Amino acid sequence: MLLREVEYAKPASVAEALTILAGSDGARALAGGQTLINVMKARAASPDVLVDLNGLDDLKGIELAADGTLTVGAMATYTDIVGSAEARARPILGEVCSQIADVQVRNRGTIGGNVCSNDPTNHLPPLMAAIGAQFTIASQSGERTVASSEFFLGVYMTAAGPGELLTKITIPAGKHDGFAAVTLGADGTCIANAAASLNGSLRVALGCVDAVPIVVEPASSDDEAVREAVRGAGLVPPADVHASSEYRAHLVEVLAVRAARQAAERS
Repeated sequence: MLLREVEYAKPASVAEALTILAGSDGARALAGGQTLINVMKARAASPDVLVDLNGLDDLKGIELAADGTLTVGAMATYTDIVGSAEARARPILGEVCSQIADVQVRNRGTIGGNVCSNDPTNHLPPLMAAIGAQFTIASQSGERTVASSEFFLGVYMTAAGPGELLTKITIPAGKHDGFAAVTLGADGTCIANAAASLNGSLRVALGCVDAVPIVVEPASSDDEAVREAVRGAGLVPPADVHASSEYRAHLVEVLAVRAARQAAERS
């Protein structure tokens, strides 16, 4: 289906982008466009103005602090992250980005677009929830930082509201992480996934089972402790043509165990 007519803006600065976004309730930020353009083609959303962020180098940086904290600009592509020496400080980030779709998508898709679309089948929201990422959101009135536990609000809904822009993601130091997924084919979206972080206590985030990632904290990384934590979450996943609710609940339990094992085995 063809797109309906829409205005297009390509700001030269973050400040200009925020001015345009604040000036119209129908303005939407355009990152890689991997989700938004398809949604527009399906007429599920009809922005009045597309604000193209691709020219904003301030949103593309990847920086590593002395304490191991990683700061990733919202417009960093999956390919940027996979190839970044700095991003290797948190190896799971590049590993998961390398699993997303195909080369063409990874060259265009961005970390900010992935988390802000908050499609339950995406790879990155559960990973961000498991590792405790912090999200910096800018508006004309200033910046605020939102924890991963408060960032994901619902399907296609996040704490970045109208007139606001996700500018960067801050990821704490750590290496003991894991991720497991079952996808639609080798390059498809997820039927179910799970991310785990064992940097201190174990946190496991479950994807594709609710509108937002579900975080559980097993008592240990032991397989049975992880299974009990997942079962205790009272999951009632959605059913679709790819999986029944019961099968998806079983699948995410298996994937949670695999992700926790990966995290525990990291040296």
